[in-house]
Amino acid sequence: MTSQLNEIFFALSDPTRRAILKRLAQGEATAGELSAPFGISKPAISKHLKVLEKAQLITCRKDAQWRRQTLNAQPLKEAASWLEAYRQFWESRFDALEEFLKKTQEVQEGKGVDVEK
Repeated sequence: MTSQLNEIFFALSDPTRRAILKRLAQGEATAGELSAPFGISKPAISKHLKVLEKAQLITCRKDAQWRRQTLNAQPLKEAASWLEAYRQFWESRFDALEEFLKKTQEVQEGKGVDVEK
């Protein structure tokens, strides 16, 4: 799981690859169709597609002489699950910070609430 997460986050670290995934969420496309909005060469788009394929974020199928790319969203779900634990951690920290700030404000307003409690 750890090595796949590494591949997923590496693939998502590039804005071009994120844009490719966004485009593939609308439906399958060829490498040429994917490269058009970016104005990049076929070898460059091919490198991006290989990274996405290695991370299992896309699949490729042959259709006559064309290779069609399709989004595979399952690895994104796994990455989101991994991130969820950290979201919960930070939310609990923010809740504690909010409580501390409320108590501090009450003390400053002279309500006599002890910040240490």
